[in-house]
Amino acid sequence: MGAIPQQGQFVPDFSLPGGILTQGRFERGNYQLCAERGRPLVLAFYPGDDTAVCTRQLCSYSSGLDAFADCGADVWAISPQTVDSHESFARKHQLAMPLLADTERTAAQAFGITAPGIGLRRAVFLIAPDGTLFWKHVALLGATYQSVKTLTGELTRLQAN
Repeated sequence: MGAIPQQGQFVPDFSLPGGILTQGRFERGNYQLCAERGRPLVLAFYPGDDTAVCTRQLCSYSSGLDAFADCGADVWAISPQTVDSHESFARKHQLAMPLLADTERTAAQAFGITAPGIGLRRAVFLIAPDGTLFWKHVALLGATYQSVKTLTGELTRLQAN
């Protein structure tokens, strides 16, 4: 397992399959982290589709996408489930951000957040436009998540730097 990146370090690159619900269509594709350089990116790792806390978290992030966009940031949500599972989850809850399938947990391992029993720890990483880590929160238990207000506050701080 890799180490959790520290502030100012370049984050590990990855490429994962995923999809995004757009106007009723679930558009599948590959998402490569290095292709997002030049703008901030929120990476939200979550343990599972359609579970209580994960559903609340991703619904709040999806409804807050305008606030993230106002900060110039995109949001990607990553979990170990398949793209098919993500499509069902996105459709059921009208989630409007890309959901990425880390079925082998390679991205979670690279970010140092795999955990026995639950697969991965709930974590949020704010990636600066240059590909370095600006801010992170890695949960010990994962029963709570970082709010849109907290994340957009950190993104505003990033913009001020």
